[in-house]
Amino acid sequence: MQFQKEVYLIIYRRKNRTNVSFAVSFLHIVFMSCVFRAYQTVFFSELRSDLSTTSLRIVFFGTPEFAAHSLKLIAATGHHIVAVVTAADKPAGRGMKIQESDVKKAALQLGLPILQPTNLKSEEFQQTLRELNADLGIVIAFRMLPEAVWSMPKMGTFNLHASLLPKYRGAAPINHAIIQGEQETGVTTFFLKHEIDTGDIVKQEAVSIGEQETAGELHDKLMAVGGKLVVATLEEVATGKWHTQPQNASETDPIAPKLSRAYCEIFHNDTAKTTFNKIRGLSPYPGAWGETAFGTLKIYKTLITDRKSGFEGAYRDNNKLYWPCKDFDLEILELQAAGKPRMKTIDFINGLANKG
Repeated sequence: MQFQKEVYLIIYRRKNRTNVSFAVSFLHIVFMSCVFRAYQTVFFSELRSDLSTTSLRIVFFGTPEFAAHSLKLIAATGHHIVAVVTAADKPAGRGMKIQESDVKKAALQLGLPILQPTNLKSEEFQQTLRELNADLGIVIAFRMLPEAVWSMPKMGTFNLHASLLPKYRGAAPINHAIIQGEQETGVTTFFLKHEIDTGDIVKQEAVSIGEQETAGELHDKLMAVGGKLVVATLEEVATGKWHTQPQNASETDPIAPKLSRAYCEIFHNDTAKTTFNKIRGLSPYPGAWGETAFGTLKIYKTLITDRKSGFEGAYRDNNKLYWPCKDFDLEILELQAAGKPRMKTIDFINGLANKG
């Protein structure tokens, strides 16, 4: 509007000579100048973007939903995923139907090439990887990679781990963080090296743990935060702006070993708080379990009470079930009996009454 006013002023001043053509020419020049400057701004902005970010050739390794979420975010960055390596299809469930991993399902949706080797050390598989000429490997929730595999990409391979390393190195960091009563955990990206989960850290982000939060709930929270951290790490690596720092580990750092069925059993000689944390740290998978007068029960959700029954086993009081502990009793809120689905305790009790 400002330059239009200036043009009208010029026309007014020159109306004695009726030089309207001069004003029209001036308007055209101003307009073309604006167009050129807009084009110049967009052109050089795109040029700077192209120069600052390199499109990398990526091999992705992963199997469960936790990894599939990150795969989808990586695909949206525009980098070239040359292969997705995931577990082989296998029968699962009651019907033993062949099941595909969550990562494979995501890769199929994205139209990405898939590799499902049964032996990561096989020469055939490793030769296939070499031919891909990858710049970078990204591994999330996958089995241990041979050095020949993780060292193959030109820039190496980085991993997303669901803890604030060096705490909770191992296969089950989400579960163990809750079992140990932590109020905070997080996610870490780091480059692989010889010893598992010991590589130099690229990025970390902390996440709080709620007092009632279960492993399943924390899993979903860390999956979302972790996906963003993977993308941020990828972009730093692609632009050459990344920096690493060594893990300052100590012998007192808690670890996160694989969960065995024996480990998941709960007893009555632990405190209510310890048992409460263990139950939510194993919920919903693999599930804490205990022997009771009602059979073997998986217990998913409890509440710490002020009861001190002193009983040696689980007991029923009206329409409630309790698990006695060293100090206080836990009220069992959700459970699963053998051969039955997960249910609320009241439904389980009603089922007992119906049996007579």
